[in-house]
Amino acid sequence: MSDSKPAAAPTNKAPAPAAKRPTSSTSLAPLAKYKLVFLGDQSVGKTSIITRFMYDNFDRHYQATIGIDFLSKTMYLEDRTVRLQLWDTAGQERFRSLIPSYIRDSSVAVVVYDVSNRSSFLNTAKWVEDVRAERGNDVVICLVGNKTDLGNDKRQVSTEEGEERATKDGLLFMECSAKAGYNVKSLFRKLATALPGTADAANGNGANANANSANLVDIKLSAAPANIDEAKSCGC
Repeated sequence: MSDSKPAAAPTNKAPAPAAKRPTSSTSLAPLAKYKLVFLGDQSVGKTSIITRFMYDNFDRHYQATIGIDFLSKTMYLEDRTVRLQLWDTAGQERFRSLIPSYIRDSSVAVVVYDVSNRSSFLNTAKWVEDVRAERGNDVVICLVGNKTDLGNDKRQVSTEEGEERATKDGLLFMECSAKAGYNVKSLFRKLATALPGTADAANGNGANANANSANLVDIKLSAAPANIDEAKSCGC
């Protein structure tokens, strides 16, 4: 008697496919980080604009910024997620020497003035000059007129004059009210389209961002309240 075992019956079953590895979060592209520096004279509302964007509120009793403040916020775009590093600089002259080092590696410079203070508008030329001296053309600069809630009777700088200055110097431009929440969300949407690596930025320096508003992405903030043109209290 033979001790050999009978041959195994043939099978038509295909071999089981190899198990798929779960997608790890570590395989995703690293989070893009962009440094945004806010510049401008004292009391034009730089801190208030940032606070409105970060927390969607307005502090009527804020303290003047001492030196440099730093805040960070994640923005969810339709094709990627970015981390915005917001650097809030003091407007006092005694802190002026600190600012160039913060401008040096920035992606965006937001130069803010108070539409009811002509001097703060004229001084934006020096702030823009400081940015150009450190970054040349490798930075997006946005000129922002704040405190539109104070109304036209207190205006010292018209919207047209702000637009003309921005066009002449190759800057983005927007007016807003940190107090009313007017246009603050739109401001950061405009900056988002101008960030390096975005489709709109690839087509130029971001100056056409406003024209491509149909492609703007929600920034996960509640809708901004309507502008309060007749408000009589300070909108800093």
